[in-house]
Parts: sequence; structure tokens; C-alpha cells
Amino acid sequence: MDNKDSEAEIHPLKTEDVKAQENHENSVERRIIIKQSSQLSRLSRWRTAAFFVSLFLCLIIVFAFSFIIPCPERPVSERTWLRNYDSAVAYPFLAIQDVNEDKVQDVIFAFKASNGSSSFNSSCLDEGLPSPCAFITALSGTNGRVLWERPAATEVEWMQCGIKQLGGAPGCLLVGQPVSLTAVDQQTGEVQWKQSDDFGANYTVLTPLSVIPDVDGDGVQDLIIFIATGDKIKTFIHSGKNGKQIGSTGSLSVDGEARYVMLSPGSSHYFLFYTANSLYAYSLKDLYSAATGMEIKLPGLGQDPQWEKNIDHTTHRLTPLSTGDIRYLAKIPGRSRENILVVNSEEAMLINAQNLQTLWTLNVSRVMSEPLLGYYKPDVLDVVLESEIGPNRKKVMIVEGGSGAVQWDLKLNSRAKSPRPATLSTADHRSTFLIWGEYQVAGNETMSAAPLQKLYLFHPSYTNVLLELRNSTDQIIAFNATLFERSRHACYVLLRGPQPGEEPGLVSVMKRKLKEDVSESRVIWLSQVAVDSEQYIRDRLYRMRFHSRV
Repeated sequence: MDNKDSEAEIHPLKTEDVKAQENHENSVERRIIIKQSSQLSRLSRWRTAAFFVSLFLCLIIVFAFSFIIPCPERPVSERTWLRNYDSAVAYPFLAIQDVNEDKVQDVIFAFKASNGSSSFNSSCLDEGLPSPCAFITALSGTNGRVLWERPAATEVEWMQCGIKQLGGAPGCLLVGQPVSLTAVDQQTGEVQWKQSDDFGANYTVLTPLSVIPDVDGDGVQDLIIFIATGDKIKTFIHSGKNGKQIGSTGSLSVDGEARYVMLSPGSSHYFLFYTANSLYAYSLKDLYSAATGMEIKLPGLGQDPQWEKNIDHTTHRLTPLSTGDIRYLAKIPGRSRENILVVNSEEAMLINAQNLQTLWTLNVSRVMSEPLLGYYKPDVLDVVLESEIGPNRKKVMIVEGGSGAVQWDLKLNSRAKSPRPATLSTADHRSTFLIWGEYQVAGNETMSAAPLQKLYLFHPSYTNVLLELRNSTDQIIAFNATLFERSRHACYVLLRGPQPGEEPGLVSVMKRKLKEDVSESRVIWLSQVAVDSEQYIRDRLYRMRFHSRV
């Protein structure tokens, strides 16, 4: 301390300088701190301002979408609708497609009359056709309103819709009389192209018509049509873009009345023609080469080596499957490729499409309708078979696709030309089965000569229960059940009235929502064991959700 005091007394100015320097440094530090604080304060204000501006913009956007910008209106589907056509006959074709792209399925059908509906006031003379003539029309699935209507031909031999590329747009192909092929735009009803053809005399169109890969290189899928005349089958290949015939008419020899299916083992395409005695196989490559005289060189259109080993190239018989008396041939999806279900007069056989080996055999006689696919157990594919067991009697069987075991069966009274069953996929990965017939209670042996047409609903969650949905005395020409909207709105469509060759009368098209019939249905116990109340079963099946399988 003495030294410091002495230093201060000797150098008083030096002490003042040090203090001044210290004060200056402190002042600089304070200014720096104040400046940084000021910058941080300004930055904080900018952040706050940015936050509130962002929040304001978000509120404006929410307000705009909620109140100012209208949301697209979702079509409100009526639970049921009915359209009538007087003095008409209807053809047995019923297509379900989304015509006006509102994500609701619509109905396309054909009828014959002198005039169309009052909505369009179209007549046969508008297209230069004699009256009466065949009209094709599309009805809205939401309310039955006529979307489009067109006179198309004098008579309709066959109509097929849902062809993705027909003249460059989704469309319907109409085979009419006089012999012609007409491509109609599915969305507008406008004719895309029309071609006259010569099928010969006393011909039968083998259906359905087949869409094949693009073989003429115009970027649009093509068509192959088979016409049966006696023991010959004529082959016509047409361009899907303009309808012109590709190459010349081919000819195949068979030993009787034939039907066919198209299979695709691997990357190849084969057509199987079956008669009461034999089964014939032709590759698309063979048919194209015969029509054009050229070898097809498109990728993916080769021949399957395993199939070629089993085809007699002189007669084109598929030897392992020529079991005789074949009633139906159907494609059954497998794990890696399609399998073949062969149904003859005594049994049904599932054939491995890869090596043509039999997977299972089931004894079943006199099958009455084409096999149908459904799901009795979750995600386990099954086959529905209807077999005749006596005069006006049939048995409906649900057969497991993998093993051939019968999962469930039902005996019903049935009239001739009764509609075939239908299935709808449910959210529990099973199916609802819709069956036509008349259930006869055990012990009641009385049976009318013409059984009533009753529609029944069966779901595997209640193996002991049938729901009787409706009782129809009208002549049913066509029946279809589908989901009119994806994974919802399960409906069925009935086309009723006289057919060509009968006296014209009232033709009606009706759509009904399935739930409406379920709520008013009659519960039938297949045995005396009642597990729940009838109202509980109706309520549970009414709440059942449906699912669109891809």
C-alpha cells in the first residue's frame, strides 16, 4: 500500500490515464452490449411479426377453403330408382361402368323399340334404321337419369362394355345385324368407328369377345372375334383403333358346338375351345400367323414350352384335358398364375395351368351355370357351383378353391333360366352371396310347377341363416350386383320384361340398395338352432361394410 501511494504521489497523471482508459473500455463494452441488445430486440420483433403474418395467412387460407371456395359436390345416390320403357323388348346384356366419371357406377343396357326415352326423343329414322330397332343407353347410377342414348342396329347379337381402348377411349363394342361391328364411346355414346363384316350364314358369336395385345403396332389394343358355323370356327382379328380387319379370316376345325376361354400362362396367350368331346388349344401366335401369313415378333407373345408339349399339333387337341362332355371351363386365380377349372357331366377338376396336373377333383353332376368366385373364409378363394338335382330343384355349393372341399351347400327350388348367383366382397375379407331360388322348409313337400323367384342373402358369419330379400314374379332378363362406389353403396340391378322374339311390353331397369332390402328382409333358419334374435341378425348384416378388391 505504501508503494502504491508513493507511486500516485510521484506520477499523479499516470493514475488518471489508467482510470480514464478503464472507464473508456467499460463504456465501449456497455455500448457493445446495448447494441447487441438492440439488435436482438429488433430480431425478436421481426420474428414475432413473421409469426403473426404466417398465422394470418393460414387463417385466410382456411377461411377461403371453408367458406369461399366451394368443395366439389359429392353425388347423392338414391337408395332405389326405376325406369320403364313401354312397348319394348330387352336384350340380356347389363354392363356396370362409370360413364360420366363421377366415381359412381352407371348402368348400360340395350332394348328394342320404335322410339327411345322421352329424355332424348331419338328414333330409328335418325340413324337410317328400320323401326323398331335396337337402342343402347346409359343410365346414371345415382338417380337413373338417361346420360346418353343411341339407335345402334336393327338387332343386337352381343354387346360388351368396359374395353379400355376402343378407338382410343373406353368403349362398348356392339355386334349387330345386319352384320356390323360398332365401337361406341362409353362416356358420350358417340360412334368411334363402324365396320361391316361377313360372318356367313347360320353363325353364332362366341362370347365374350377377347381383347388382345396390340399386334398391328398402332398403339391401341386389338380384338379377336370367333364365329362358329357348324363344326368350323372362323377367326377375325380387328384393329381396336379403327376396326379394320387385320389379315384374312382364319378357320379352325372342332368336333361340335364350341365355347372358349382365353388363358395367359406366363407371358403367352392361349385360346381353349371346348366341346362335348374334346378340348383344343391355339396360341395367339398361331392364330395371328394363320391370319396374316407372318410370324408375330412382339415381346411377350411367344409360346409356352410346357403347353406346346401337350398340344397335338395336327388336331390342336390339348391331350391331358380332353376328358369329354365338358360343360364349363373357367379361370381360377392361383398363387403365381391362373389355374383351370374343368367341369364335365360328373365332376369338377382344378388343373394346374403350368404343368397341366390335376390339383383336386369333386364329384358334382349337371352343373347349371358358369362357376362364380367368392370368399367363404377370409382371403381364401372359393368357387360357387349350381347343380341340378331334380326337376325344378338345384343345389348351391361353395367349394374351397385350394382343396376342393365343400364349405357350405343349400338345396332350393328353381325355375328355368333363373338368374345366376352373385357375390360382393365385405370388409372382413369374406363375401356376401346373393342366390336366386325358393327355399323349401323341411317337411313341406308341396311344390308349385313354377317356383317363385326369391332373392336370398347369405354371409358366412351366420352359416345357419338366410335372409329373404325380395320376391319377384316378373321375368328377369339380367341381374348384377356390385359396389356403385368404391368400398361402399352395395346395390343390385334388375333388368325385367320381354325378350326378343316375344311380344313387346313393359321393360324396366331397377337399382336397389342392398341395405334397404336387408332391413326389411325375412330371416330363415336353416336348422332349428337360433343363436340370436332375428332383429339382431338384421341389424348386424345391415351394418356390414363392403370392400372393393383390386
